[in-house]
Amino acid sequence: MEQKKKRSIMRGVILAILALAIGYSIYAAVTKDKIELITAGAEAPDFEVVDLNGEKHRLKDYKGQGVLLNFWGTWCEPCEREFPAMERQYESFKKQGVEIIAVNFAQSEFEVNKYVTNMGMTFPVAIDKTKSVFTAYNIGPLPTSIFIKPDGTIDRVITGEMSEVEIIQYLESIKPE
Repeated sequence: MEQKKKRSIMRGVILAILALAIGYSIYAAVTKDKIELITAGAEAPDFEVVDLNGEKHRLKDYKGQGVLLNFWGTWCEPCEREFPAMERQYESFKKQGVEIIAVNFAQSEFEVNKYVTNMGMTFPVAIDKTKSVFTAYNIGPLPTSIFIKPDGTIDRVITGEMSEVEIIQYLESIKPE
């Protein structure tokens, strides 16, 4: 009889803990801060990253130029497929006033350096170690590409892999006049 009473108490405690966990989950979901999505026409949030060569890149330093801000990870297969196309277009568009900056999702410098070397990437690549740029742009799936006009507003946000034709078309749209 004593054993049966202990089991009942234990079941009651477990059920109470589950009820609290479910209640907290619902409360957290309802009161969660709403983060606004980055959309075309909005002003691009300023940021500062340091690339693998130790150079700082701040968005405000590119005022008057177009910027493709590409968010990626080494595990991302679509990222791997679109980087060669970006690389082929990089030098040509850089001469026309468009910069490409690839921002990695907080991976180790060793992993990213190895990947960049293997891919032959020559445009600036930075690691967002604190995820502050990812948070500022509210980045979800990878790859995500943000095309920023010379006036600092967002031209378009592309989630997913882009073809080389699309990359060229979108880079053309953010060239300075």
